[in-house]
Amino acid sequence: MAIHVKNNITWVGQRDWEVRDFHGTEYKTTRGTSYNSYLIREGKNVLIDTVDHKFTLAFLQNLEQEINLNDIDYIVINHAEEDHAGALTELMSRIPNTPIYCTQNAIDSIVGHHHHPEWNFNTVKTGDTLDIGNGKALVFVETPMLHWPDSMMTYMTEDAVLFSNDAFGQHYCDERLFNDEVDQNELLDQCLRYYSNILTPFSPLVTNKINEVLGFNLPVDMVATSHGVIWRDNPTQIIEKYLEWANQYQENRITIFYDSMSNNTRMMADAIAQGITEVDDQVIVRIFNVARHDKNEILANMFRSKGVLVGSSTMNNVMMPKVAGLLEEITGLRFKNKKAGAFGSYGWNGGAVDRIHARLTDSGFFTTVSLKAKWRPDGKALQQCRDHGKQIAKEWAENERPYDTYTPFTTQMTSTTHQKVITNTAVMVEDPCADESDTIEAETPNCCEQATDLQKMLCTVCQWIYDPALGEPNQDVAPGTLWQDVPDTFLCPECGIGKEVFEPIN
Repeated sequence: MAIHVKNNITWVGQRDWEVRDFHGTEYKTTRGTSYNSYLIREGKNVLIDTVDHKFTLAFLQNLEQEINLNDIDYIVINHAEEDHAGALTELMSRIPNTPIYCTQNAIDSIVGHHHHPEWNFNTVKTGDTLDIGNGKALVFVETPMLHWPDSMMTYMTEDAVLFSNDAFGQHYCDERLFNDEVDQNELLDQCLRYYSNILTPFSPLVTNKINEVLGFNLPVDMVATSHGVIWRDNPTQIIEKYLEWANQYQENRITIFYDSMSNNTRMMADAIAQGITEVDDQVIVRIFNVARHDKNEILANMFRSKGVLVGSSTMNNVMMPKVAGLLEEITGLRFKNKKAGAFGSYGWNGGAVDRIHARLTDSGFFTTVSLKAKWRPDGKALQQCRDHGKQIAKEWAENERPYDTYTPFTTQMTSTTHQKVITNTAVMVEDPCADESDTIEAETPNCCEQATDLQKMLCTVCQWIYDPALGEPNQDVAPGTLWQDVPDTFLCPECGIGKEVFEPIN
């Protein structure tokens, strides 16, 4: 089935109502998805992308109803993942000499997937154009790491259509193709879910790339995505949303997630949430059991939140496996400017809470007070949890500054049959600027605010580290070159992104 998009542009993609797992099992497509392929018939006939490999035969049958395959002049591949280019092998077996336009990185991906280095590849870069007749052209814009190194967008002049690849899309299947035809709340939820789970690590690139595209001063009357609906009604609304989401987005929300062996940690989560809402009736608190809830929903809620509380029972002196797994994903998503805390119950020791706290700190959160409860919380212990929630609500009020100099402490609740002992213990930490014999306690001023001359820089996209002591000889950056003296043309040797995505390593 083909659907008219605009003028001489036709959708020739495939809906997938049944798919529930994407990227292995990392993304749950609760609303299915679509694989959007577009056929342009001007002076030249152009096919933009194909569909997932499992729909190859259906795709080719439908495409042949629209056009004789031999009449396709060009194929544009915006992205080489199998859900975009999966039908290429069969398509190229029928029209083997057809030129394929893609980025240099895409050639590596396409050959790696399809094993046909002899195909007629034509490499494009940002600003390159392809004349398609009737006074129209395609303009290519490289978008590396949004979200693969090979990604690009394609803009069609005159019709002012931006074929945006994965950006601005959603894993959202509907019989209707355009944004003004579907449920708006459902659509926005799926857009945010998509962004928060897939594009969050690349937020600095999102901002830079959108501003680059806007800098071309090209009108955009339609955004034709690779997944989900096409934006034809006020198409810039989703571009504005991306700019908002990319700017360390947060709402007055707190997400709590946990796993529990005997429901003791669940009881703590409930009591903490009660305390938060008693102090701040405007904050939205969402509680999730990570073993039972959709993890992508949890991550989307974290993306929207100003802070997160992570709880786990202690098992074998470590956290529960599903909590550990989600923390690993959180580390990869690299959330910015969010607060966090750890809590949990234990029997013989409380190692889980300590590990959670350390992992949250390492992941870039502004970590605050941790909370431990021994065995099953009784009435007094649950009141302590509520008090803990009240304190969190006050500390995490919207006008509070981040905990960049806050040294955490642990409130430990010890319960026995006859007594409950509440103790506050200040954590002793080492001051990196003090003598080895010195220690400091509680809040610690940052006495190392000034970066050293040999400050290392981290690529926030791929985690490659620039070490001034080593330089980067492949780009003629000599050892001893300070970051401020590295040329602006410098590209990360791993992912190919520029200096703008690098941050100092503390």
